[in-house]
Amino acid sequence: MKLRIRDLREDRDLTQTEVAKILGCTQQTYSRYETGEITIDIYNLIKLANFYNTSCDYLLGITNISKPYKKNNK
Repeated sequence: MKLRIRDLREDRDLTQTEVAKILGCTQQTYSRYETGEITIDIYNLIKLANFYNTSCDYLLGITNISKPYKKNNK
């Protein structure tokens, strides 16, 4: 996951500080997410997936499909 969140951030020319503000954490904490030093909590994982318009599965490396899942409207 750490490589994916870094790549997504860099592809959008964002700093760690900018993404940290979106998550409501410090730059130091976000940096530790990117390096894998600490594990990102589920709430921030969902925030990142929504922000990057992708799925949690993609961020976690479960799938290589970066597009989010389609919502099933019944």
